[in-house]
Amino acid sequence: MDSGNSRKQQVRVTILSRPYTLLAAGDPREVEEVAASVNDLMLSIAAKAPNADTTRIAVLACLHLADKLRTLERDRNLLQERVDRKSEEFAGMLEQLLASPADM
Repeated sequence: MDSGNSRKQQVRVTILSRPYTLLAAGDPREVEEVAASVNDLMLSIAAKAPNADTTRIAVLACLHLADKLRTLERDRNLLQERVDRKSEEFAGMLEQLLASPADM
């Protein structure tokens, strides 16, 4: 969320009907969007588990987000491996082209 702006400003958000004032560097709209996403997730969990307290809802939301992050990291790593393999293939092809006499 830090866009290089070191000056922090207060951002007011509401999550699960509770107001929070956060200090954030960068664009406050990004913080508001993230907070809205967390709020939506927690409201969704609360609707499915109406007897759960806010701590349990927060823990379930954290687990959901951690699982999502792990999946994205795994996907990124697989993609990076593919890019690395292709880069090596292309480098090998380029070396072959540069090493062989030009057929002109």
